[in-house]
Amino acid sequence: MGSRRLEAGGAWIDRDHAIAFTFDGRAYEGSAGDTLASALLGSGVDVVCTSPILGRPRGVMSAGVEEAGAFVEVREPWFEAVAPATAVELVDGLVAVGRPGVGVLRSDASEVKAEHRHIHVETLVVGGGRAGLVAALESARAGGRVLLVDERHRMDGAMLTAVPGVTLMSRATALGLYDDGYAVIYERSRPLARLWHVRAARVVVATGAHERPIAFADNDRPGVMLASAARLYAERFGVLAGERAVVFATDHFGHDAALTLRGLGMDITAIVDPGRPGPGTERARAAGIEVLSEWAVTGTDGEPRISAVHARGSSGETRTFQADLLLVAGGWNPVVTLWRGINGGLRYDEATAAFLPDGSGPPWLEITGKAAGEGLPTVTPFWFTPAEDLSRHFVDLQRDSTVADVLAATGRQLRSTEHVKRATYIGTAIDQGRTSGVLTAAIVNGALGAGPGAQGPTNARPPYTPVPYSVLAGRDRGPLLLDPVRTTPIHSWHVARGAPMENVGQWKRPWYFPVGGEGIDAAVRRECLAVRSTVGVMDASTLGKIEIVGPDAATFLDRLYTNRMSTLAVGSIRYGLMLGLDGMVFDDGVVMRPSEDRFLSTTTTGGAARVLDHMEEWLQTEWTDLRAHCTSVTEQWSTIAMNGPRAREVLTALGTSFPVDAAAFPFMTLRDGEVAGLPARVARVSFSGELAYEINVAGWHGLSMWEAVMAAGAAQGITPYGTEAMHVLRAEKGFVIVGQDTDGTVTPLDLGMSWIVRKDDSGFIGRRSLRRPDTARPDRKQLVGLLPVEPDQLLPEGAQLVERDTGVVPMAMVGHVTSSYASPALGRTFALAMVEGGRARVGQILHAPLPGGTIAAQVTAPVFYDPEGARRDG
Repeated sequence: MGSRRLEAGGAWIDRDHAIAFTFDGRAYEGSAGDTLASALLGSGVDVVCTSPILGRPRGVMSAGVEEAGAFVEVREPWFEAVAPATAVELVDGLVAVGRPGVGVLRSDASEVKAEHRHIHVETLVVGGGRAGLVAALESARAGGRVLLVDERHRMDGAMLTAVPGVTLMSRATALGLYDDGYAVIYERSRPLARLWHVRAARVVVATGAHERPIAFADNDRPGVMLASAARLYAERFGVLAGERAVVFATDHFGHDAALTLRGLGMDITAIVDPGRPGPGTERARAAGIEVLSEWAVTGTDGEPRISAVHARGSSGETRTFQADLLLVAGGWNPVVTLWRGINGGLRYDEATAAFLPDGSGPPWLEITGKAAGEGLPTVTPFWFTPAEDLSRHFVDLQRDSTVADVLAATGRQLRSTEHVKRATYIGTAIDQGRTSGVLTAAIVNGALGAGPGAQGPTNARPPYTPVPYSVLAGRDRGPLLLDPVRTTPIHSWHVARGAPMENVGQWKRPWYFPVGGEGIDAAVRRECLAVRSTVGVMDASTLGKIEIVGPDAATFLDRLYTNRMSTLAVGSIRYGLMLGLDGMVFDDGVVMRPSEDRFLSTTTTGGAARVLDHMEEWLQTEWTDLRAHCTSVTEQWSTIAMNGPRAREVLTALGTSFPVDAAAFPFMTLRDGEVAGLPARVARVSFSGELAYEINVAGWHGLSMWEAVMAAGAAQGITPYGTEAMHVLRAEKGFVIVGQDTDGTVTPLDLGMSWIVRKDDSGFIGRRSLRRPDTARPDRKQLVGLLPVEPDQLLPEGAQLVERDTGVVPMAMVGHVTSSYASPALGRTFALAMVEGGRARVGQILHAPLPGGTIAAQVTAPVFYDPEGARRDG
């Protein structure tokens, strides 16, 4: 006896289209529309794999992704390390082998080719069952685009194929739902899979429910199957899962499955029901099926497939039935994984003995059908059959975890289902506890003497089902495509002039602008001299820009920055430092105040995202009472920085709607108006120490303004310069770059910037840490300058510094070089460094031992050029 293909029937298969496949080295044949599981059952295969820990034989127990026993490795025509046989679509040439719950990666396996696509719809419906089809049809009638996705390879949605605005997508799994109707869908198409990024105004979850098992002795034997699964195999695939069956049912759905299967030719020996007689009992008995009310299955016999089922009545009487199939109907678990993943809550329902959605999800999310508990049968709660030995009462087949394991965990004083999960590994396998989660919670609740709904099942995290990493990557592979490439509106001009690009964060920034075959050294020298002697222009559009708006914006910034921003006058600018909670420098930039309740904060190019995240974290989790909002406007503004003694002449030649002389437009102020006939915001800030203006225009005007600047500056010999010259210029002035001259262990005091830390008792992030004795130690590493004794020797960045080169490793290191350049203005090399007690070492000689020899350098103040700041105003 065993499973077999029926002579007729099977709504999902095409019997005229035979499919050849290989399993465990043997050739078989199925039909188009089969899953691997239905084809194996149709071919009489009992054992699919062995369990991962105990090595027990396992067969098919379900008909979907809730499968916890029958796992395979797919080898051809694609590779999948481990997958439930119930979710593998049968295709020509399929080669698979049984695989316990742990997959093995192959080095020669070809990866799944995939692409990413984006779609916007008014309604996304997840689940192609009856409830999903109804929801899609109602949404379509209301107007708007509707996308209906279902994980199965076939969907009974013929009524929707001709409905305008409705798109049906089978073989498509919703991996997760996220804020504001964003969903990620994995479409298992061949040969090119797709990962869909869906934005929906409304999401309807119609994912149905999974029937759950009951734990009893040897409930993992091949031939123990969920009753609903056996019914689906018969109706959809024309497969009878066994010849002679016992049904262990706690609800009338189990009785109905028995009646359906009997009508298809299965011998139903008995229905074992732990509850009292009901309408289902009467229907079964009327059909001639014996029903044992208030009885329970205690165990099975068989090797490997079951051959007998043992049962016990409430009075202690026992019976044994000869059977090759045991169908279990232990109740239903609504599929609420997506609902819970977006913070939807659950409530325990006594009638169905199930955890149902409590309606607390986000307003754009709706859950319907069996997933919401609609139409679920009344259940007699029965979780496991009591016995002296519970070591073979399996709860999680894929982890070989038993009732005894759960009780051992609670016996060790574990009280939370989450803790029990980690002690037993229940719910951590591929099926993520779809059939074991509620069962485990019930056992834990019972062991603790709590009600059945005291604790719910543990949560499952996205993805809903496994997805290959290659699908998540899509086409973004290789060193050039791991990050998005971001370019400024002026990028094409830089490329046309042959500027090599430097990667700064995700941005492409011109490194230098070679002229006439120049190398980098000659080009940077020329660019630096132009800024110091005439005028240079740089594309600074990549600098992070964040608008902070609201009545409490000033208060918010006072808490973020070490200096006070609330006293900043409208139309003025102030340099500021942000610290982490540890008191270490987090980022720096300038803050502008265009109006009373509006500020613009600039950040380092690479720090923009983390600074915005930092701001939002504090606003959303700590200072929720502040009326302030942050918006990234980095891409909205193109920024053109003009530096040099003739910068004012160029700005005047461009034409402005506001005066630009030093008295009318002083340092660290901004002006809104027109420049070259375009709306602009001009800031008088300088990262070079020279007279400087930063012209900010809307992104789409960026290239036009750049070209206007170049034309207006032609008479003054305007020179474009790149990031390398910018680094030289700023380092000559001792201006630090966060992330280069700092490393997360540097305070403002270490940088010699105690002046920027306000002295009153008002608080800001990192204030308390700055008051620790450790941050005031005089021997901390401090920012200093270095002048090599030999003026043409260039210290490598990162070089370690010692007081005395003993020639014997190890040597006591006192610091390291953070920035090092050759300066045309100084006529020599110079460097910045972090050195222990550095300010007290000014005048001292330190050494940098290097493979090619040792470089000696004198410690100096970190400002090398124009220390008085006389050049700032032109």
